[in-house]
Amino acid sequence: MTVKECYEKMGADYDSVMGRLRKDERVQKFLLKFLNDKSYELLCSSMEANDMNEAFRAAHTIKGVCQNLSLDPLYESASVLAERLRDGQEYAEDVEILVEQVKKDYTRTIECISELAGSV
Repeated sequence: MTVKECYEKMGADYDSVMGRLRKDERVQKFLLKFLNDKSYELLCSSMEANDMNEAFRAAHTIKGVCQNLSLDPLYESASVLAERLRDGQEYAEDVEILVEQVKKDYTRTIECISELAGSV
């Protein structure tokens, strides 16, 4: 799988990331680093502990990394969740729906990047 194919499979913006990072090798390097990022684990554990401030920080970090890498689907769902959690807003049913979308987008993103890693 090529980096471009990975981006297409994720529904991410390959042209945008190439405009920033300019080389497939550089994009791939940062995508592979994303596999080891602990922000998603922090988001999940913070949600379980009902720690909305820490969950916000984790969602905001995911949002920023995804924006830099043009991982649009995960960026968008993490952005919506981060805004909902901003200022430590209390947990409500709508948060669970937003977290589930982040989980779905994260899983898809990680699966695609892992597939890329396996073809390296």
